[in-house]
Amino acid sequence: MSFAPLKSATPVLALCASLAAAAPAAAQSPAQNQNTGFYIGGGGAASFVRDSDNDGVLTGDFTTGAGTTIPAGTVLPSGTDLSWTTEYDTGWGVFGNAGYRFANQFRVELELVYGTNDVDRHLDLVAAGIPLAGEDAGVLVTGSGNLGVTTADLLADGRGDTSIIAPMVNAYYDFALDGGFTPHVGFGVGYARVASDFRPSGVEVLDDQDWVFAFQAMAGLAYPIAQNVELFGGYRYLQTTQPEFDLTLLPGTLETQYRVHRAELGVRFFLN
Repeated sequence: MSFAPLKSATPVLALCASLAAAAPAAAQSPAQNQNTGFYIGGGGAASFVRDSDNDGVLTGDFTTGAGTTIPAGTVLPSGTDLSWTTEYDTGWGVFGNAGYRFANQFRVELELVYGTNDVDRHLDLVAAGIPLAGEDAGVLVTGSGNLGVTTADLLADGRGDTSIIAPMVNAYYDFALDGGFTPHVGFGVGYARVASDFRPSGVEVLDDQDWVFAFQAMAGLAYPIAQNVELFGGYRYLQTTQPEFDLTLLPGTLETQYRVHRAELGVRFFLN
């Protein structure tokens, strides 16, 4: 397991920093109707997972089937590198939380996040530095003859999905403004279970899960709709370190990426 680059989160973190810098000015004129104390909340989300660049390695020798230019019986030794890219469809998610808002407009909470996205397609399969897109898909199955379909076509039928469930600890700053609206920025860390099932054209490549470190940044806006009740919407960027999965089609392991943008809508109830 290796730590994925944080550069994809830089725009979100920059937004949080700029808004936090404005906090003292906002705090000079707090809204009179902002709820404080314990609360519970939850909601739903549209989930947009970014493309995953997957890198793997064979953990044992693999004997190919018949490709187009690669003859049947070719042995790829243990340690051979593998890679491909996975693209995802738009998915959905839910979340629930419990926390406390202090009188100074800071807020802390415990949260459980869930999301799932279907695979759109896999592409750009490379083994031992050799692109396999044009090879007959029989090359991927030991003892197979030609199947009459390329590996690119087989992988383009991207069945399967990736899901996440993540307990998180979050901290927020709520900007108390006159007029009832309460913008917020926040940051959280936690531990996520990432589960992936890759079955292009019905061929199971992997079906595994891994627990990894996760972090997230959030920004949004809340509005009171009843006494002690707030409706809120927001944006969340969540990223994990790279989960590692065992392959089933080949003897090997694969590191993937999980980076998701979510548009969320929820409700918060204060227990006063």
